[in-house]
Amino acid sequence: MLTRRALGTVAVLGVAVTAVAVRLMSGGATAATETFAVTHTKEEWRKLLTPEQFAVLREEDTERPFTSPLNHEKRTGTFTCAGCDLPLFSSATKFDSGTGWPSFYAPIEGAIRKSSDYTFGMVRDEVHCRRCGGHQGHVFNDGPPPTGLRYCINGVSLKFVPA
Repeated sequence: MLTRRALGTVAVLGVAVTAVAVRLMSGGATAATETFAVTHTKEEWRKLLTPEQFAVLREEDTERPFTSPLNHEKRTGTFTCAGCDLPLFSSATKFDSGTGWPSFYAPIEGAIRKSSDYTFGMVRDEVHCRRCGGHQGHVFNDGPPPTGLRYCINGVSLKFVPA
């Protein structure tokens, strides 16, 4: 007899297998396979970044929600990449999404690249710095006007530069 638990397990396994298959068939293009203007060895990155920054920027980790002081940053200025100082987001596009991470409805033009992220059995749009490839977060289609986008960014991957 097929139980709900067994059916749920089969469904979860099916999603995971499908995600892996899609990634393999698409070539699995990610920020890790692109070429960037700013490059360092893994050891050099470890020396340049804090352990938390390294985990997020170089290993695509996620900081715990509601832990970034940048969530409460209200001054006028620019949010730059913590890895290479490239300006990524203007404070004019920042908003409080209530998710626990700094959120923006638009990046500075040409500052970021997107790639497909297949973790957790789903496809998401990963956001990374176009100059150093540092993982910033993800972009979702549930943001405010005028773009309708929510760039959900790890605060540890950013630096704030007041105007």
